[in-house]
Amino acid sequence: MKKDNNPTSRRDFVKSSIGLVAAAPFVGSLAPFEISDYKSSKTSAMHLPDNSQSIIGQYGAWAAGLRGDPPALSLRANRNKKLATWRKEATAKALELVAKPALGPLPKVTVERKYTYDGVEIEELSWQLPYGRPTQAILLKPEGSNKKLPAILGLHDHGGNKYFGKDKITRTSDAQHPLMEAHQAHYYEGRAWANEVAKRGYVVLVPDTFTFGSRRVHYEDVSGIPWGTLKDSDRQDVDIRTPEEIAAYNDWAADHEHVMSKSLFCAGTTWPGVTLAEDQMALTILSQRPGVDSQRLGCMGLSGGGLRTVYLGGLDARIKCAVPVGFMSTWNDFLLHKAYTHTWMIYTPLLPNFFEFPEILGLRVPLPTLVLNNNQDQLYTLSEMKKSDEILREVYQIAGADDAYQAKFYDGEHKFDAAMQADAFAWFDRWLM
Repeated sequence: MKKDNNPTSRRDFVKSSIGLVAAAPFVGSLAPFEISDYKSSKTSAMHLPDNSQSIIGQYGAWAAGLRGDPPALSLRANRNKKLATWRKEATAKALELVAKPALGPLPKVTVERKYTYDGVEIEELSWQLPYGRPTQAILLKPEGSNKKLPAILGLHDHGGNKYFGKDKITRTSDAQHPLMEAHQAHYYEGRAWANEVAKRGYVVLVPDTFTFGSRRVHYEDVSGIPWGTLKDSDRQDVDIRTPEEIAAYNDWAADHEHVMSKSLFCAGTTWPGVTLAEDQMALTILSQRPGVDSQRLGCMGLSGGGLRTVYLGGLDARIKCAVPVGFMSTWNDFLLHKAYTHTWMIYTPLLPNFFEFPEILGLRVPLPTLVLNNNQDQLYTLSEMKKSDEILREVYQIAGADDAYQAKFYDGEHKFDAAMQADAFAWFDRWLM
């Protein structure tokens, strides 16, 4: 993959990274009480190599061994249960731990603009959730369509770039922001994949998610931090104009993730829970737009969008086809090797006691799932990515749904290039068209 000289487009989550280490006290002190009713005789201490080195030093092997293998509510540990019974129990536990906030009734959706660009009919939408600034979103569908179409919720990436959201995977005119042109060149081989899949016959909705784009935290909204990189100052969001100012904002927003995640824990929720709630609201809005077949819904995204696909695809049965891209590994990979490359958006305390990371997505079995990976992805360890594939493959085999699961590995670093997009689009065509 070609390197880009733009500092904002190369962030690869690193500036927004934070480890699972911060969640470890929850796991160590509370897990024995939380999972006592779920412990299966088939779970056992995880076998680990004798390795005293990890990103948390000599504590790594000990911490990784605190969980059962397979975890308590893994389908692999509950093979004799009826699939529907297992899924109901497992999904309920996952939703309990994710602790998504209630968002109330469906908000009013406002159409801000309507126009056509490059063979796609575009609507710029907005809606107000009970907190924060209004959500802005882009709806795309093939020009001239007059029948009900399958629909995809397009989930934008993280990329260490919170200043932008929906613009990362859409294009609405030839006058594209130069940073977004560089972003798409770096991660998507110069393509706005949401536009490309819409042209094939899909309605695609791409909303800004929590703390990104229109939903980002503004400088002037933050008060009461007297020291450090987030110290109160005279900075104003309206002053952000140049690439350098956008890069400075993204650095600030990366540091603010620590504060936001701790505050969400204090509120009794989690970052995955908030993002899931917002994505489910967007999915409901998409399902009710004119020209959408609500029985043929899918979701897809790269990186942070792949993470959102894991949680949304695993926990919302309305998603009939899910394609996470560049986000699949194991809890051990995060714990021992790669937590520092990732965002707080991943972590739900105590959840690893019940499911391996890929098994969050596996809650959707037997619904169709395609996982796309890159062999040289710097955000993961290849052996753990392969282990995730083995786990999901086994889950689908237990459910008798082998044909509904595929994983593919491509050469290259963290990306969703044209070849990968072609495979993803073909998977949607197979299951939703």
